[in-house]
Amino acid sequence: MPLESWGRYPKARQAAVTVHWRSDPLPRVHGTLLPFGQGRSYGDCCLNDGGTLLETSRLDRFIEFDPGPGILRCEAGARVGDILAFTVPRGFFLPVVPGTQIVSVGGAIANDIHGKNHFRAGTFGRHVRRLELLRSTGERVACSPEENLDLFAATVAGLGLTGLITWAELQLRPVQGPFVESETVPFHGLSEFFALDADSSQRFEYTVAWIDPRPRGLRGLYFRGDHSTRAGKTKPPRPAAAFPLDLPAFAVSGPTVAAFDALYYARGRLRAGRRLLRHAPFFFPLDGLGRWNRVYGKRGLLQFQCVVPDQDAVQALLDRTASSGLRSSLAVLKTFGDVPSPGMLSFPREGATLSLDFPNLGPQVFALLDALEAIVHDAGGAVYPAKDARMSAATFAAAYPRLAEFERYVDPGFSSSLWRRVRGA
Repeated sequence: MPLESWGRYPKARQAAVTVHWRSDPLPRVHGTLLPFGQGRSYGDCCLNDGGTLLETSRLDRFIEFDPGPGILRCEAGARVGDILAFTVPRGFFLPVVPGTQIVSVGGAIANDIHGKNHFRAGTFGRHVRRLELLRSTGERVACSPEENLDLFAATVAGLGLTGLITWAELQLRPVQGPFVESETVPFHGLSEFFALDADSSQRFEYTVAWIDPRPRGLRGLYFRGDHSTRAGKTKPPRPAAAFPLDLPAFAVSGPTVAAFDALYYARGRLRAGRRLLRHAPFFFPLDGLGRWNRVYGKRGLLQFQCVVPDQDAVQALLDRTASSGLRSSLAVLKTFGDVPSPGMLSFPREGATLSLDFPNLGPQVFALLDALEAIVHDAGGAVYPAKDARMSAATFAAAYPRLAEFERYVDPGFSSSLWRRVRGA
């Protein structure tokens, strides 16, 4: 299978070299290199059109584990799910996990991922104690918050542009077992969401909301939870059944999305209240179906994820989406806290983050994404590079004020399709 982003847009023609050993030198290639983990970025930050990808799925070994302080050193291709399968039975969990466990450690660092607990734990990069970076000169540089700090800050959220991360040392957090005390709360309207979120963020470690921004009034399901003190055996992870084929483009249409949202909301209301869940269904609900991006067909999907400072900006984004006549196939809303992120280009900052998925319908969707980007720009917000396929150079520069500082640490042997787009190169 060709290496592609999870959104399957844009397409890229690129060579690929698999990295097997962390001690290997970088391959000599024509053009530029870019690390490629699991390809779960939605846009083109993991693509290198005309260049070469360093495919790291074989660079997945655990190097050292110290159960006293809960420190794991592993290679950059190790996946979140594999780490949890090893650490949860030993009483530890990753402090920050994204919405899928099929993400490599290198990718988690390069995008400085966030989870459902940013207001408590911050981003993934805050829990990286040390890493090794292999530069195109052949130099290997150890980086940490105490050693080569500037290069560490450029590499965290550095989009793979500072070199190849070969290994990383992660600080884990203790847990009692594999369970999460979860609660589902139905709500109506943005005001009710923000009131519910203000209360929940004081009492729960993890919070997130699924929303149905229907024309006659927004409704949603608010999910909140904490690690349970109940002990229990960890079940070995079972591979999810993969979606078998690419559906035709009309499969994700307005009426089908409306019907699905109505059923999902009704099911959520019936299951409202407290439940004890294993960690995977709570943190990674979409991983229950492998290759679910094939539902959108060969043209793929585009996700728009942004962070804006207040409720008014979120309302403006939802209103503009409604006026376009397009319906988001999946919409997620949560808030970020004021915990500072360590990367020069880290996306999370205090405010509300909204994610909207759209099937790739071409110019109509592109026009809407441009309009949403303008709202974010005017509100002083930011678009998430890991999910982006359309952002302009002007919006990127305005949202990431340390960009000029970051550019000093970009390895000239590395590049990406996104980087060339947002820097006009």
